[in-house]
Amino acid sequence: MLVKTFGSAVYGIQAITITVEVNIAAGTKYFVVGLPDVAIKESYFRIESALKNCGYRMPRQQVVVNMAPADIKKEGSSYDLTIAIGVLAASSQIEADKLDQYLIMGELSLDGSLQPIKGALPIAVQARKEKYKGFILPKQNAREAAIVNELEVYGIENIKQVADFFNGTGQLEREVVNTREEFFDSLTNYDSDFSEVRGQENIKRALEIAAAGGHNVILIGPPGAGKTMLARRLPSILPPLSLHESLETTKIHSVAGKLSAADALVTTRPFRSPHHTISDVALVGGGSNPQPGEISLAHNGVLFLDELPEFKRSALEVMRQPLEERKVTISRAKFTVDYPSSFMLIASMNPCPCGYYNHPEKECICPPGMVQKYLSKISGPLLDRIDLHVEVTPVNFTELSSDRLAEKSEFIRDRVIKAREKQIERFGDKPDLHANAQMSPQMVRDICKITQAGQMLLKKAMEKLGLSARAYDRILKVSRTIADLAGSDEILLEHLAEAIHFRSLDREGWAG
Repeated sequence: MLVKTFGSAVYGIQAITITVEVNIAAGTKYFVVGLPDVAIKESYFRIESALKNCGYRMPRQQVVVNMAPADIKKEGSSYDLTIAIGVLAASSQIEADKLDQYLIMGELSLDGSLQPIKGALPIAVQARKEKYKGFILPKQNAREAAIVNELEVYGIENIKQVADFFNGTGQLEREVVNTREEFFDSLTNYDSDFSEVRGQENIKRALEIAAAGGHNVILIGPPGAGKTMLARRLPSILPPLSLHESLETTKIHSVAGKLSAADALVTTRPFRSPHHTISDVALVGGGSNPQPGEISLAHNGVLFLDELPEFKRSALEVMRQPLEERKVTISRAKFTVDYPSSFMLIASMNPCPCGYYNHPEKECICPPGMVQKYLSKISGPLLDRIDLHVEVTPVNFTELSSDRLAEKSEFIRDRVIKAREKQIERFGDKPDLHANAQMSPQMVRDICKITQAGQMLLKKAMEKLGLSARAYDRILKVSRTIADLAGSDEILLEHLAEAIHFRSLDREGWAG
């Protein structure tokens, strides 16, 4: 008897429906065809044990399982339940009349219970698109799949529940998630707040500008000055995620298997902080079975690279293209996948190996030329993609012990949202542009016009401070953001002066 069940394969953050055909005929062997990997070929032993332990039998005949389309490689153990239900239906142990209405996925344990799968959300989106009535999957993944409306999602704990459901002797409990309620309830729930940071008002101002214009930032200062503490609080002043951004971010985390059973949606902006020993593939994504890397997990949020010069140069260089294009393309011989990677880069570093160059109290013990050598670990093209260079100085005892409450994140966030609204209005005819940092050089010249006095100020600054040519566009972009924060249509002299102040590493002799 031939029976068809339906599963799904995830490529990038998109899903493709897989038809699992099970045929039982005379013979004794078990075959799986259709480009399965080792995990799928091993499924025979898991399925046999699971069926026996739940009171069913594995047919002692020839079982042929075909996974179509046969030219696409199928990977992972999440097809166990799809194949097992096909085997039960083909051997007349369960009714097959409703199988074509449901997508079925899950990894089986030997006792018949279900283990979680990856990519439940993109699979659910595709199931709704292809007009399936429902999606049967492990209980642990039910909430993330249930945010897709107009699709019945059933979270199950063991294979017997599914068999009883198709036989009509048992009912499955539908998982229901109120997507909008889930989304709005925890939209701005952050564990940390800017009000907890004592002093460092100039750094807070720099991060406010960065958040308002989507600019990348590098923080340079001695150990213990508060670089990491400030960076970790940046997501709390970014505009809240839109529902579309939240769904897109959740898709990536679902594919990577990073969502817990309690999570339905990623409702706050991601903050990823990989260790400096990270490999190139772990940072940008890839592998023989491509998975999203840290830059994609930081999509719509913040990627924080602590101790930037300690990262492998090759790992930093592979980030250059994703920083520009806001997506990463991973190519293999037979297929190509795209992962979105639109993130804000926040980097921090010590000014020198000992950490105390330019320190107001402690003396730097690095030999001559060591500071420049340390800074040269960061390539010019990467530095070119960072708009704000901020020097962080240690907080003195008076500020640390002060009882004065600092400004809360929510008030800073309100100003950032107003500045972003001006930018959305400005780029209304360009749906791919959301912030000043994304402007092309031509747009900078069209939008960031400055007065004659502004031109003179910029000319003098570049000559006197020895600013490089690449600083010119960056200064204009940042000054446009500062003007947006101030509610000004024009870029004024004070906006330019503040933007010039944030180009430390471009100054000749900074590390001399």
